[in-house]
Parts: sequence; structure tokens; C-alpha cells
Amino acid sequence: MSSDNNNKLSFATRSVHAGYDSADNEGSLNPPIYMTSTFAFDSVEQGAGRFSGEQQGHFYSRISNPTQEILETRLANLEEGEAALATASGMGAITATLWTLVGPGDQILVDETLYGCTFSFMEHGLKKFGVDICYADFTNHAEVQSKLTDKTKVVYFETPVNPNMRVIDIAAISALAKDYSGDIKVIVDNTYCTPALQRPITMGADLVVHSATKYLGGHGDLIAGAVVGDAETIQQIRLFGLKDMTGAVIAPMTVFLILRGIKTLQLRMERHYQNAQAIAEMLEQHPAVDQVFFPGLKNDPWHTVAAKQMDGFGGMIALELKGGHEAAVRTLNKLKLAKLAVSLGDAETLIQHPASMTHSVYTAEERAEHGISEGLVRISAGLEAVEDIIADLEQALAD
Repeated sequence: MSSDNNNKLSFATRSVHAGYDSADNEGSLNPPIYMTSTFAFDSVEQGAGRFSGEQQGHFYSRISNPTQEILETRLANLEEGEAALATASGMGAITATLWTLVGPGDQILVDETLYGCTFSFMEHGLKKFGVDICYADFTNHAEVQSKLTDKTKVVYFETPVNPNMRVIDIAAISALAKDYSGDIKVIVDNTYCTPALQRPITMGADLVVHSATKYLGGHGDLIAGAVVGDAETIQQIRLFGLKDMTGAVIAPMTVFLILRGIKTLQLRMERHYQNAQAIAEMLEQHPAVDQVFFPGLKNDPWHTVAAKQMDGFGGMIALELKGGHEAAVRTLNKLKLAKLAVSLGDAETLIQHPASMTHSVYTAEERAEHGISEGLVRISAGLEAVEDIIADLEQALAD
């Protein structure tokens, strides 16, 4: 399938076909899995050309692999970027990218709330190597503008934010960064939405990172990550951040599973969103619930921004119970259908307590400072019948 034809097709069709032609693979409907660590050359000259980058082709699966190339082509197509790099985990994608883009004395301007391991890598990792991590409330554009400096190399944020569901205006933040300096790289973690619901590169971001473990894989049976952006930067990340710094190499079988998951991505995201909307509306009216954070609710403070930049409000919900931490623990321990587990984007509804689980790497003081309360509960709405999910939540919330 030519790239010209690909660009004319719908998202759902490209999710199934982009980057792969069965005619080039013995008619195999599904991409072959190249389970090889190395590749043989026809000559020394060919090997030298591939190592130098002067000739196209694979030479070692730590750098690239034919199965992996199909996934990377498909992800770049769906995110509307030039190129992509698949990695062994979402943190592999994030760390390989940031090791490539920053060094001692550089600054990363980052939103005040992050996934726990991203925060830990920046705060407890990069800082040790002389990188300045500067926090700002990215929903406050004046504050962001005031903290940009000549040392700012990267502007980094998630949207919606994990775990408290704040929504950041991608176009506005990207414009602020680019107006200050065209050399700043704007990176958006698009794990919560996937390109089925949000495409940050089309709104001015330079790079998009994913935990492909979540919605891209979609079935809770793999660990993987990806970064998408311009071809030059992705090649730099591949040859330095991945090859030399992290070694976060994805396995061909994992690639195959992600490709299988992406075929149903749009269908699944629609169901996740529909279920999340119904769950959020129920929780909003429940007497035991103090506040619900879901951008699909009309009175959510981020509804207008989300409606502008998202094609649906996603499958993630956060809430505060009136009894705080004790009520959260009591409720989660009473669940019967929904699974008490970290991660998200699976077929099963997953519920967790960020302060004691995914964001426990923050100290209590850091959680308070970064907007993660002790009583916050995070829900990943699954694909079950929504009435069954709601019934389980109602019985857990009952006194």
C-alpha cells in the first residue's frame, strides 16, 4: 500500500494496514516475526554501509528489526509524525529520549504533575547528572512563560495528566515554547489518549511518547513503549538514547502483539470512553463521592480544552471520596468485578490508589506539592458491560 493511498484512508483503516503489504511477505496476512538477533551481509562493503548508515537495511536487532519497522511505520502514520522508535517499555522511550536531548546545565521545564516513574527519573535521576528540572503549572500559561530560560531544552507534559486528570492545552504550550526558542523540544506523553483520540504533533508538539503497555497493546499482556517525531531526532534517539544509553530494546514478539492490538484501537477507545462517561456521570451523583475528575463532564474545569483537542474524552477517571484516604482504601478493598491493579488501558476495569501505588515514589510532601492527594482514586474503565462496572462500584461505595 503506497504512502499516498495511506494518507487518504481513515484512522481505523490505517490502524489495520499502514506500514505493511502482504504482497511483500509471501501473502502473509499478518506480519512475520523476525526472531533474530543479527543479520547476514552479502559482503563486507554492504555491512560497512549499513553500519555507517549509508545503506538502508538491518544489521542488529538492538538497532532495528523488520517486524519492529512495521510497527514504527504504523505508529508514525497514526500520530502524523515522520518516524517512530519502539522500545522495551514506556520508561525506555522516555529515558532514551531525554538522555538524547539534554545534558549537564540544560533545563527541562515540566508540568507539576507526572506519572510516578517519570517524576522519579527526572527528580532523582537526571538531577544527579546536572540537569535542571523546573516545575510549573502548565494550565497557567503565564507561569510557564515566566519559567522559560535560555537553558530550557525540553518542555515536557502529559495530557490528560496522570493521575489527577488535568488537561493541558497542547497548542498553547507548544506556541509558548516555540515563540521563546525554536530549539526547544516539546514532548507530550500521549499514553492516556493514543492517536485515536489526540495527535499532539498536529498541534505543535515535536515528540510524542507512549507506554504501549497500555491502550496500544490493549490486553495487559506486554510491556513496551514508543516515541514519535521528526526523522532526524528519532534517528538520534535510536542511535544514542536506545543503542548506547538505555538498551531498552523491544522484542519482536512484543511488537507483533502491539500490532495486533492497534488493529482494534479505535473500536476499543470508543468503548473505553463510552463506559468512562457513564461511570463518571454515576459517580458525580453518588453521595459518597466528593469530586469526580473526567473531562467529559460538562462542569469539569478542563472540559472546554479537552473538547478542543481530543476526539473523545478517554477511558480514565479520577475521584475523591468524602472520607479521604480511609474511604478510598475501604472502597477499593470491597471491589468484586473491577481489579485492584496498576496500569491502564486493559479490557478489564482497573482501579488503584496512586498515593500508595503508582505515585508512591513521591514523598508525602512532594505529592501535596504536585497535586496528588492521599485520597485520590484512579479508574481505568474497561470493556465490560457498563452496567456491571457501575453495579460493582455502587456496592463498593455503599456503607
